[in-house]
Amino acid sequence: MFSKEDFDDWKIRMQAHLAAQDDDKWFIITDGPLKFLRPNTAIAVIDGEPQMVEKHRSEWTGKDKMKVNLDNVAKDILYKTLDKNTFSKIKMCSTAKEIWKKLIQICEGNEQTKENKLSVAMKKFENLIMKAGETLSKFDERFSSLVNELPALGKEYGNKEIALKVMRALPRE
Repeated sequence: MFSKEDFDDWKIRMQAHLAAQDDDKWFIITDGPLKFLRPNTAIAVIDGEPQMVEKHRSEWTGKDKMKVNLDNVAKDILYKTLDKNTFSKIKMCSTAKEIWKKLIQICEGNEQTKENKLSVAMKKFENLIMKAGETLSKFDERFSSLVNELPALGKEYGNKEIALKVMRALPRE
């Protein structure tokens, strides 16, 4: 199972990997499997536009077949990057889009969970101070980790707010 930070990094790498291979692979994740349409010749044209229906598999061109297989390719790429435990939680999903949504739900939680995580992170930010005996580099590491976590949860502080927080968090000495 991914940690929150690892999952965020994984999402960025996966999006770049899929889009680099073929933009449509990424669109399969965000929009779902492609559907191929043709005009419905059994129904009259409505308002100058023919009604469209999904093509039957027997009507697909070679290009259509390649495009429709992108969902399988995207699923395969996602499967190969998951550990056994995570895979067992998404294996019932039928499309790459469903897998992606399920992974986000598993790793990031629902809206209530996200709100709770944001509240906790903001409270940590507000209460952050340099600990006695803590080195500046350790404090910076802890502070940077917290500041980097906040935007992923929906909260961004401006440079001025961050600088003020650092100044207030440091001991007088």
